[in-house]
Amino acid sequence: MEIALQVVHALLALGLIVAVLFQPGGEAGLPGAITGGAQSLFGKKKGLEEKLAKLTSIVAILFMVSTVVLAFIVGR
Repeated sequence: MEIALQVVHALLALGLIVAVLFQPGGEAGLPGAITGGAQSLFGKKKGLEEKLAKLTSIVAILFMVSTVVLAFIVGR
């Protein structure tokens, strides 16, 4: 069971890396900070960006859960 969980954990880590790398880059500097804040305030994310953000959040949560479970199992 521990090996299966380690494999799942490794796959989640790779999935999280890929999901983060596919995120569109934001603008740098003060203009990027202002427009980024306005976009998050008014919900300007559309289509693929929104789905990718949700996917990244889900994979990150699953990765954290698997980390805690794996730490608990290995610590026994």
